Amino acid sequence: MPATDLGLYALTVLLWGTSWLAIKFQLGVVPLDVSIVYRFAAATVLMFVLCLAMRRRMRYSAADHGFMALQGVCLFSTNYFFIYSGSQYLTTGLVAVAFSTLVILNIVGGAVLFRTPMQTRVVVGAVLGIGGITIVFWPEIAAFDLSRQGTLGLGLALIGTCFASAGMLTSAWNQRKRGLPVFQGNAYSMLYGAIFIALLTLARGSTFVFDPAPAYVLSLLYLAVFATVAGFWSYLTLVGRIGPDRAAYTTVLFPIVALALSTWFEDFRWTALDAIGVVLVVLGNVVILTKRLPAWHTADTSPRSD
Repeated sequence: MPATDLGLYALTVLLWGTSWLAIKFQLGVVPLDVSIVYRFAAATVLMFVLCLAMRRRMRYSAADHGFMALQGVCLFSTNYFFIYSGSQYLTTGLVAVAFSTLVILNIVGGAVLFRTPMQTRVVVGAVLGIGGITIVFWPEIAAFDLSRQGTLGLGLALIGTCFASAGMLTSAWNQRKRGLPVFQGNAYSMLYGAIFIALLTLARGSTFVFDPAPAYVLSLLYLAVFATVAGFWSYLTLVGRIGPDRAAYTTVLFPIVALALSTWFEDFRWTALDAIGVVLVVLGNVVILTKRLPAWHTADTSPRSD
């Protein structure tokens, strides 16, 4: 993998891995769906300020806006709504395992949309990664029961994962087939996503309150600036460069980063089972990243940079 792609990969894992800790500071006074609105509203404002400051082209066709809206509704609103809703009934580990199925969804979706064969190395790497995550969180899986709330939570988390995959595949389509630049595409997609989640939140009757506590404000800024603006820019750029199947493996790695942070901040105790799971995740990462680029990754279909 070229150094640039490897840098984007590492940056995505780092930013999204640390975002799990920041999200914990969002819990409390402000409803979760309202916090999502604040996060993407702030990220949207920052994205447009940066686009204007860099004098990026901001005029696109109605069809382009339609695809950017689809990306925003799937990736910057609906998936968060369902995953956060499912998190109310599931442990963090079960949510991580459910979300790791994104790798399989992106492999299948990429093969359908871009007509590329499913590479054996990518499938093997994905299985290793999901297996490793499953082993790490096995105690939580073993304690899971198919109660009404448990089944509901798992279903919501999987629905959110499906929306996330749809959004990522839409971004790949926007870049590769429509030639839309990542930065402006993200700006408009976040705008549409923020509007959609705000309307959904209002429809649910959630109260728009704000917590001025430093922990809430600083974590919100971190999530908006780093986890959203920088994180999604690096990830979706990676999607356009190496494909949605390989890029999706970052979602298997960032729970490992989150666990590492838990070791320092939450006194998480590692076991032999955890070590085995991490080894499998890392091995899957090596398998996926050392494969050749897929056939649809060609220079003449790179996104516009205007």
